[in-house]
Amino acid sequence: MLYRETIFLTGFPGFIAGRLVERLAKPETQFFLLVQPQFIDKAMDEIEEIAELTNTPLESYSIVEGDITRPNLGISDDDLQTILFETTDVFHLAAAYDLAVAKDIAFNVNLEGTKNVNDLVRSVRNLRRYNYISTCYVAGKREGEIFETELEHNAGFRNNYEETKYLAELEVEKLKPAFPVTIYRPSVVVGDSQTGETAKYDGIYYLINYLRKAPWLFRVMNVGNNTVKLNLVPVDFVVDAIVALARDKAAVGKTIALADSEPLTTAALFDVIAKELTGRKSEFGPPVKLTEWFLHTRISPAITGLPHHGVPYFFISQAYDTSIATELLRPHGIECPRFESYVGNLLDFVEEFPTL
Repeated sequence: MLYRETIFLTGFPGFIAGRLVERLAKPETQFFLLVQPQFIDKAMDEIEEIAELTNTPLESYSIVEGDITRPNLGISDDDLQTILFETTDVFHLAAAYDLAVAKDIAFNVNLEGTKNVNDLVRSVRNLRRYNYISTCYVAGKREGEIFETELEHNAGFRNNYEETKYLAELEVEKLKPAFPVTIYRPSVVVGDSQTGETAKYDGIYYLINYLRKAPWLFRVMNVGNNTVKLNLVPVDFVVDAIVALARDKAAVGKTIALADSEPLTTAALFDVIAKELTGRKSEFGPPVKLTEWFLHTRISPAITGLPHHGVPYFFISQAYDTSIATELLRPHGIECPRFESYVGNLLDFVEEFPTL
């Protein structure tokens, strides 16, 4: 069968990667999906579901056993030559996303792994686009407004995840002068705005599950604050944006912040969730410094459900400029929905699936 495009993608069968493949699937699109050995069975099951949902032939999907941390991504020589010859578009999503990830794992997966994918990109014969998924948190401990055109800084980082994603983006940035590269920086990704579906409960879900323990009691005291904003984006917005811009020539050479242009403060987020659960907002809030101190105590995780490594993200003094994203996405009719419009769907999903 003749294909109009061939996509090489890492990170399958991850939550975003799986949704991305489903959205990109067409009868004339071929996929090479890099999958670690331990996820082969899961990947096969997901491919069957995607093929059925999209009415595309199973033979269009090839599972390539490998690992981004290995030379040539651990791909056999014959498969590698086929991939290099046939691939037109590369999507690199594979990463260690855990905020508490150990240093050696983070550097091996996020940095060295990206260098290995970059090496493959350099050898693809008919490359149309290299789509790299970064994060807004490459900004590390910077404060104030963060522009999409900015990257290098010496402000430091909160954890190994931020540092290694920053170093990895620096490596991808080096390719821009010679290759058609687009870098995407999502902020905190939450569940689907329509179905509420998510793959794990972290980020805003710590607050959701805290309030769900005793909604009428816990909603009284707002543990957020009115100055710090937490930038949230639903997964369907992220996927829609990547799918649209991966095929938009105007996005070549750009770094795009997939973030909410009007994020809510943590206090406002608290009230939106509390009102959805109980019909009422909070009554008062403790001093911000007191809340931050308590969240760092040893007893806090057992009470709030928020691990210590997640605490800084509720006190980040950063704002992410989305000027480039807004300009590029406007012709596609894509914009980030307001949290208030989909919080009910997130809560419904958590209610139906209290553990993941």
